[in-house]
Amino acid sequence: MERDGKMGVYLDGSVGVGVSRLEVIEGPSGRRQRTKAERARIAAESLISGVRVADVARKHGTTRWQVYDWRKKLRTGQLVLPESVAGLPMFAPLVVEDPEPDAPAGGGGSGIEIVVGDVVIRAGAGADEGQLTRAIRAARAAAS
Repeated sequence: MERDGKMGVYLDGSVGVGVSRLEVIEGPSGRRQRTKAERARIAAESLISGVRVADVARKHGTTRWQVYDWRKKLRTGQLVLPESVAGLPMFAPLVVEDPEPDAPAGGGGSGIEIVVGDVVIRAGAGADEGQLTRAIRAARAAAS
């Protein structure tokens, strides 16, 4: 209803009577405020091989377009992963191949091969976790 050029809101449907009581329910406004660290972490999660951006967006209650924007900002340096997150090991797909049928049993084939971007890391069966972690971090640093 319009009066004196101003729009009035009447919740009870009565004409000429304003609202005598208005109940305000507090809660989320629909817009979530995320820290730069959270945005960077979500963007990084979406970059993991085999992960779908739509799934990451749904998991974190945002849109895939927002995640794409954060990914762009992560690449351009506008968002930076905190050191506490950047230093964490990330999961990578593990492919176990059957030995070739003509290979001798237990001979020379024991070891691991890790591919990080264009870098292949081959380690013997005796390589420990610390050595592998350092090699993977060095490969990641070289790739970026």
